[in-house]
Amino acid sequence: MNFRRIYLVKCLLLLFPSVKCSVTNWIYMAVNESALLSITSAAGSVHDATWLKDRKRLLQIKDKTVKYYVNKDQCRCKIFLNGTLQIERVMKEDSGKYTVTVYQENGKLKAEEDTMFIIQEPVPQPILSGECMNKNVSVKCEVKQKTKDETIIIELTTDKSKKTQKNATRLELHTRYSGTFRCVVKNQVSTKTAEKVIKCSGQLDLYLILSIAGGAIFFVIFVILLIYCIRKKKAERLEDDLAGTPESDSGLPGEERPMQAHQVDSEMVVRELPQLPCNPTPKQLRVQQRPLPQPQVQQQALPPRPRPRTQQRTPNHPRERP
Repeated sequence: MNFRRIYLVKCLLLLFPSVKCSVTNWIYMAVNESALLSITSAAGSVHDATWLKDRKRLLQIKDKTVKYYVNKDQCRCKIFLNGTLQIERVMKEDSGKYTVTVYQENGKLKAEEDTMFIIQEPVPQPILSGECMNKNVSVKCEVKQKTKDETIIIELTTDKSKKTQKNATRLELHTRYSGTFRCVVKNQVSTKTAEKVIKCSGQLDLYLILSIAGGAIFFVIFVILLIYCIRKKKAERLEDDLAGTPESDSGLPGEERPMQAHQVDSEMVVRELPQLPCNPTPKQLRVQQRPLPQPQVQQQALPPRPRPRTQQRTPNHPRERP
């Protein structure tokens, strides 16, 4: 270690124990507000403190006695026991560099601080407008009243983009996305915001167009398949009905064929009965008194049965006596 340098530093601290480095503070204030310029390196009451503006004396407090070097009404300021300077209803002319020097009772310098005091006008309300141009959106943010010596920041933001410009009165943004646009105008003492929703008719995103077209195609295919399945089901049901109920040559369904067969048989039996002679024999009388078969109507559908063969009986004619 270098002991000589350490020894030199200790000697300087012993020689100047109460001197502190100069500190520079930045304070921004809006017009017509009250400002307090304090001494950060001195706590509590001070013995001797003098405030200067741009190296010109304003006022001094010493042994709790205040002395003004300028007109009190023109300064609009006063000092507290701890050395804090108060300026009421600040104006743009109050901007400048303020310096305060603090001395001890023995006359040694205790602290010295510089403060940059800047007065600004509040920013005006921005005007936000937009228009649709082809497939793009043009958005404008304007600030009407602006002082040349002030720095104004304009920010124009959307959900997907942002644009910032300093010391300007107009800012434009061109984008192909509609939505909510926000314009922020600010300086060191105030902030104003304007917000507007801008939507252009007929402007659709590519993904939205593709999704709508895909949905329409899917719906059309679904309707076509539905119609095809319904018609196929109907055709199969019709074939099953035709296969279960075949029609005869005369055009009558298969259920009515047994009934018609029984009716035809009964008619043929009646027609084929022989004519009885005038003097029938007892055997012929028995044949004549036999009841005819009645047709039976089947209530339920039965498969067709083979037609019974009717045997024709030859009439027994009486033998002629020789």
